[in-house]
Amino acid sequence: MPGVVAASRYVADVTMRTAARQGMFEGMPTPLYAASPSRLLAYLECPRRYRFQYLDRPRPTARPPRAHTSVGIATHNALRDWWDLPRRRRTAAAGAELLRRAWIETGFRDDEQSARWRGKVGGEVEAYLRDVDPDTQPRGIERVVSMRTASLVLTGRVDRIDEREGADGPELVVVDYKTSRRTCTEEDARTSLPLALYAAAAWRMFRRRCVRVELHHVPTGTVAAHTHTGESLVRKLDEADSLARDARAADASFAEHGAASPSFPPLPSALCAWCDYRAWCPEGQRMGPEKSSWAALEAGDERRAHGQSYPEEELLQPLRGPGGLGGRRGEPEGRGGEDDDGGEPRGGVRRAG
Repeated sequence: MPGVVAASRYVADVTMRTAARQGMFEGMPTPLYAASPSRLLAYLECPRRYRFQYLDRPRPTARPPRAHTSVGIATHNALRDWWDLPRRRRTAAAGAELLRRAWIETGFRDDEQSARWRGKVGGEVEAYLRDVDPDTQPRGIERVVSMRTASLVLTGRVDRIDEREGADGPELVVVDYKTSRRTCTEEDARTSLPLALYAAAAWRMFRRRCVRVELHHVPTGTVAAHTHTGESLVRKLDEADSLARDARAADASFAEHGAASPSFPPLPSALCAWCDYRAWCPEGQRMGPEKSSWAALEAGDERRAHGQSYPEEELLQPLRGPGGLGGRRGEPEGRGGEDDDGGEPRGGVRRAG
């Protein structure tokens, strides 16, 4: 009976492909879930946007990058390339020139605004680099780090990994550049899940102690730092495992139900005015008009130097646990309450250098 045999083979093939999509075969252990810190936090922040960004195929078209995103990318590229210069050319002024060459015009209102911000950000980069020792080569620049946990294969890219002398010998320090409007606080460094995961991964990869994490705010030259403990890093890894289990369950639901899955509700807030995928989300559109591409750079609303909160940050607070989860580049960063979720309250804010 060729027809029956063919049908049986078809059913078996569909079953196997479904199992493969979900990463499961009978009698085999469940494979580890592969993700970056950004992906883990994306599902927590808005499941609908997570689906748009990571699961839908074809992926919905995202809006063009905004001006503050262009500023961030250009700044990071300039600071990366500065370390590739020969030592004799590694000056603060050279950093400003690298910024000029790396400048991205996308998102600005017009050429005049772009040129004004190019000069402004170039000056910020130059001032920041005056406090950086050009002779102390970092252990890694934009270094990819990776590690495994009980349920997760974690991969991320660290802006900079320094090697410094600690109490018991050389230690690694995770450095993350920030270019947003508000300055960073020790609480930001303490509660940041990505920074803690990068530290744990660097420790494991390089087999060298890594407990200190730093947020370098390039516009003001300040550094917000926190020193974790081994125990606090373990708690952050447990937190990542929990998020990975939630994301894995959502991915499996999408594989079975597609866009009809109930695992991807929107979380409307003031942030919807900035969302790259709001054109595809009616609930987000109802939160108000979309912000212009240069809204974060408008006069009177440029980068602040005193850490005031924004309305959208206040709206996010109920969504974050008492310890907070930290934020991602280009978006409001969480400020957790005082608890033991991120280790002992050691660190603080200082000038770079």
